Amino acid sequence: MPTPRQHALLSASSAHRWLACTAAPHFEENFPDGTSSYAEEGTLAHAICELYARKKFTVLSTRKFNSELKKLQARPLYSDEMLRTAEAYVDYLTEKAMQYATPPHVAMEVKVDLTAYVPDCFGTCDCIMIGSDTLHITDYKHGKGVPVSAENNPQMRLYALGALKLYGPIYGDQIKWVSMGICQPRLSQEASEDALSVDDLLAWGESIKPLAKEAYDGPGTFCPGEHCRFCKGKAQCAARAAFFTGFEDFKNLTPANGSREIGKSPCLSDAEVGDLLIQAEGLVQWYKDLQDYATGAMLDGGEIPGWKLVEGRSNRAFTDVDAAVQKLIDAGYDEALIYDRKPKTLSELEKMLGKKTFAELLSECVTKPKGKPTLALASDRREAYCVGAAEFAGASDG
Repeated sequence: MPTPRQHALLSASSAHRWLACTAAPHFEENFPDGTSSYAEEGTLAHAICELYARKKFTVLSTRKFNSELKKLQARPLYSDEMLRTAEAYVDYLTEKAMQYATPPHVAMEVKVDLTAYVPDCFGTCDCIMIGSDTLHITDYKHGKGVPVSAENNPQMRLYALGALKLYGPIYGDQIKWVSMGICQPRLSQEASEDALSVDDLLAWGESIKPLAKEAYDGPGTFCPGEHCRFCKGKAQCAARAAFFTGFEDFKNLTPANGSREIGKSPCLSDAEVGDLLIQAEGLVQWYKDLQDYATGAMLDGGEIPGWKLVEGRSNRAFTDVDAAVQKLIDAGYDEALIYDRKPKTLSELEKMLGKKTFAELLSECVTKPKGKPTLALASDRREAYCVGAAEFAGASDG
């Protein structure tokens, strides 16, 4: 008798992966579930956000709120930053609620059934709002390393489908539109949003059913890409290795303008450079994944032929700073020579004061120079760097 799964095979949060690579779900079953302090920190931050939202939109006494918050603050991974991100989350929810002509129905942490579209799949919506002809889904993301876009986001669309199924019997055909927002306050002050009609959402739901069934039934088809980032088997995936080591593919790569094939001239055109950048984008990350896997395997006692672990660079440190300082003072050195007096950094002061107080007291003392030009895909949400404007600013400064 097979061992029951600890988690559902297909989850809404990993839909971007199994919709692109239907072999991923069963392949990942070969690898242990991992956890990290980042995931645990995110779970705690979510709980604080939920508490703040309940205080804003439901009948929650101040005493109950303070009691529950105190318990959450006692957890090891708690930081004061979580209070500020929770406030930003509630500010976003408040802004969305005020866009309705009349106060909308608001519900937090809503369990939704997605099995009409994805086998054995359920999810939890952080917040659902319904008013007039629009249903709005909000998802909070605590991470600050990878920006998550709501545009064409399958997790958000699946949540919206689940919410429609849940509230359909109550609201009937009243709901005509669905809007979705991802609030990621540690990374951006503005939420990422998307919207589509209910008819388009239902059509999308029908379109993914074959892929969901293929991913659930297995074995599926491997298709490496950027969605491999959080796959448990990314370092040992043979399909991914074949993708990145199949350099013959580069010879036949056709530029976007279709002018000619790469390799037919000693000099690459700008179009060919652009296409090669896209083709090779994942190489660096793949190599890092291999390094991480090999390091972990050898730390666990395994061997990777041709490689070994060595001691990395380290910096000297005092075993007891206070004792070292006292020895210098006893030797006649003035404390002014031993200590550097300098203020906290801007980020440290903002974290200590909170964004609102920081802005009130110090906004006039803050400047933000233009960042160094960084290469990004044309689909990146940031505005394109204006070379002319940057040169003009530099000339003005001079």
